[in-house]
Amino acid sequence: MLKALYDYADRHHLVPPAGYVEKPIKAYISLSTHDAGFAEIELGGEQNVLCPDIGSLANGSGKCNVLAEKRSIVFSDAPTAKSQFFWDALGEAGEYEPLIRACLNVIENPELIDKINQKLDSHKVKVSDRIAFKVDGNVILNSENIRKWWQEFRRQFVKTKDSAATVCMISGQPTIPKKTTPKITGLQSVGGHASGDAFICFDKAAFCSYGFKQAENAPVSEEAFAAVKAALDSLLKEAPVLSNIKFVHWYDCEVKREEDPIYLCGDFYQDDDEEEETDIERRKKEISAVKNADKLLQSVESGQRMPELSSTYYILLLSGVGGRIMIRRYVRGRYKDLYKSLKMWHEDLELTNASGTALIPGCKLRARLIRLLKYKKADAKIFERLKDELAGITPSILMAILTGGRLPDAVAERALRYIRSQMFASSETGNSAGQNQKTKQKDTGQSNRRRAQSPDGWACQWLKVWLIRKKRAEGEEAFLLKTYNLEHPSPAYHCGGLMAVYAHIQQRAIEGVNAGVIERYYASASRTPAIVLSRLARLCNYHLAKLKKKSAKYLGSRLEELYCALGDEIPVTLNLEEQSYFALGYYQKWAELRTPSAKKEMGLLDENEDGTEIEQTDEG
Repeated sequence: MLKALYDYADRHHLVPPAGYVEKPIKAYISLSTHDAGFAEIELGGEQNVLCPDIGSLANGSGKCNVLAEKRSIVFSDAPTAKSQFFWDALGEAGEYEPLIRACLNVIENPELIDKINQKLDSHKVKVSDRIAFKVDGNVILNSENIRKWWQEFRRQFVKTKDSAATVCMISGQPTIPKKTTPKITGLQSVGGHASGDAFICFDKAAFCSYGFKQAENAPVSEEAFAAVKAALDSLLKEAPVLSNIKFVHWYDCEVKREEDPIYLCGDFYQDDDEEEETDIERRKKEISAVKNADKLLQSVESGQRMPELSSTYYILLLSGVGGRIMIRRYVRGRYKDLYKSLKMWHEDLELTNASGTALIPGCKLRARLIRLLKYKKADAKIFERLKDELAGITPSILMAILTGGRLPDAVAERALRYIRSQMFASSETGNSAGQNQKTKQKDTGQSNRRRAQSPDGWACQWLKVWLIRKKRAEGEEAFLLKTYNLEHPSPAYHCGGLMAVYAHIQQRAIEGVNAGVIERYYASASRTPAIVLSRLARLCNYHLAKLKKKSAKYLGSRLEELYCALGDEIPVTLNLEEQSYFALGYYQKWAELRTPSAKKEMGLLDENEDGTEIEQTDEG
């Protein structure tokens, strides 16, 4: 893993010179060699600048970084060991670079220091902001003479007495291993510190061996680890956050974004403006991406083209814990295998929406994970809950997606709990439960009144994938299609279908009922269908009598064919797998009853003069 990151930094030219770290500069003190009293303030830009860095030694009381440091150190109100160290180092640098003398003149001129501080205040430069010097318009940090001086000066901080030369575990070259390594930044959003987190550290006796201490237990050279740090810092900038985990991925050679299957699938990365796309636009983009990816893979397998594709991919799932980086998962594999796994994921997800008119459109994985949370009506902190409630299973979910493996059983348990809570609360909200402001408008196949009668589509997709992959791992077939499968062998699946027909009959017979079949019976029917379905069968006769003859005949026929598919016995209780089949059977049968063709057969669709269809109720 470290070697892969090292190679990535080398390919992308990310490695800074030894002893340098990129840092922001808030302001430059602009001086002149011709006028010792001249001082202006120039604000720094947004880009970071390579600055000399002595690492953790700067955290002590007697040393600091040189040439670029906090304002409170460079111009301290009272003499301190740190400020003295800064100006002493600057004096040594003056022997290599004549321009430094203009900086040294400042410390000997209290009036000029007061003037500089006043100007810094006027530019709102804080005492904690980092400042540097310019002389005659030249940034001192960029001086080649200064860089030569720094390579000599920094040798005093490399301790060799207590360290024996060994081989760097990254580069394989002889080196004096570093006892401490620079911290990695970019994990603040997943439990990391703003100042960075340690990647290699051994601070407990139990983790030390053969007398080695700290990072000597994993010997790396300063230059090699600087490359690893640069690679991680760069990759973490674009890495998405999924349930308190940063998803980092790269390849062993240059891969364009339009050839990257992880970008093509759209689950992990998505631009902010994509939230505003319509479902039709989103679906078109998905189809286009899949076609492009198919062409790419075919060209690789057929040998017709030799694209600059990686033979190996790398994926890291990272989070910060107690000032250290925790590697949740690390996986590597072939590009073709990754593509096939992601394609399989989308094929397994395919499910009609609850109106039966199209497939459920794709969404970001983070939005899909919401359907595994405990349902709450109004939840302003839903993404914070993702971090707390799903941190334990998210790595396993990601690995299942990326490798084509099984989903944890907890996925089915959580999706079923979400569906039951949503179905129970739907009569009050009238919306698919758990949707926040960003995902509220996305079409999972439900809308307004009808949404109250149907499980959430994304939650049902979790169940479908869990079932398919569970059966696949057992060498069996799940028999789950995009739409309802009347030939399905599971009685629990057809029990769900019966429940959907009974709910549909009541909705047509009694418009606007406050507590209907779903609110009263869905939760118990999904666990003990034999008791509930027999009761619904008796109620159904009263509801069918209220419907139009055409509707009653059509829905009665659906009940007959479902009881035939069900067999001789209705299950008394259902286990986790059967409960999942029940939920999917209900969802798909409900969608089938909402299709335009079904409505026409029930006599519920008429045409306006302009040819558009208008839905009628059973009351006419």
